Amino acid sequence: MEKNNTSPASDSRIAVIGIIVEDPSSVEKLNAILHNYSPYILGRMGIPYREKNMSIISIVMDAPANEISALSGKLGMLPNVNTKTVYSKKT
Repeated sequence: MEKNNTSPASDSRIAVIGIIVEDPSSVEKLNAILHNYSPYILGRMGIPYREKNMSIISIVMDAPANEISALSGKLGMLPNVNTKTVYSKKT
């Protein structure tokens, strides 16, 4: 996944993907998917919630809407992983 620097800035959107990982066995696949989208990821924060044996992750992206949607969809298809995406109203 290479960021296309030739596309106009208006194609780019700012979004936050909230991720809840309810089974640690999904983390390796999740990290591999995130690595593929790293050119678009501005920041990532992960919080291990040991008492509930889960992790909460937030991903901030600047990418075309189709790339954000593709990432969110791939993550949501992982077992025991839930995602929700919020887009900025500015384009």
